[in-house]
Amino acid sequence: MNLKTYLVARQKLIDRALDRYLPKANTKPVTLHKAMRYSLFAGGKRLRPILCLATAEACRGNLHNALPLACALECIHTYSLVHDDLPSMDNDDFRRGRPTCHKVFGDGIAILAGDALLTIAFEIVSKATPSRRYDMTTLLREISVAAGSQKLIAGQVADLEAEGKRVKRQQLQFIHKNKTAAILKTSVRLGAMSANANAAELSAITRFGQRLGVAFQIIDDILDVTQTSEILGKSAGKDVAAKKATYPAVVGLEKSRAEARRLTRQAHDALSILNARDAEPLHALANHLLEREY
Repeated sequence: MNLKTYLVARQKLIDRALDRYLPKANTKPVTLHKAMRYSLFAGGKRLRPILCLATAEACRGNLHNALPLACALECIHTYSLVHDDLPSMDNDDFRRGRPTCHKVFGDGIAILAGDALLTIAFEIVSKATPSRRYDMTTLLREISVAAGSQKLIAGQVADLEAEGKRVKRQQLQFIHKNKTAAILKTSVRLGAMSANANAAELSAITRFGQRLGVAFQIIDDILDVTQTSEILGKSAGKDVAAKKATYPAVVGLEKSRAEARRLTRQAHDALSILNARDAEPLHALANHLLEREY
């Protein structure tokens, strides 16, 4: 498959849907809706929603049944970035190659824009068509838990509390599994649920998402050390400057690379239960994420 063509087509599909789901920029309060759209349409790669759609197809589901779930995930991801960039959090001035939300609209509006993006995600989920095995309650619970105090937010808290401290590998794994991998894993799980995946398929997809999610964050940690701000689209070297708990800081660059490769292999292996042709986009995406570092 031509991955570049696939990614561009999926990004356009997701962007059109997000544009429909979000209030227009001239909707009152105008400043809030401009800030929400500024962050959501800042040129993100749409990795999580693309993984959601690719998994739906891998489980032979309907792409459009997964689309509301994919868009909800992107809203949650973007909210987390808006808040993560705030001065009281990671204090970053650039995201996706342009000034962060709080630098353009101020801290207060950025906080509220993040709140609104998180809230609208659940409204978007409510527009999904549940499958036979997974009703609306199940879908809402899945995304709520992933974004909540024991997953995404738990990882953010642990990340903040680990700054400037010597952490053990077990603590680092907790941060990565929750701050990054939880939403990524839920992206593929929701895609599978939209396709009415059976228990064995959902279990395999869960393993794929967990391994890929941690590998993705390890590679991000590596890139912060090895790449420039221009390439990353955000401030490089901030993890080191803030004394963040990262894989390169804890185990070194080479062991970090080896761990990312190992987890990516395990992610590929988890998909063996699926039809190889149907799962081809998921395999290609996993390789693409690993190859960012090379």
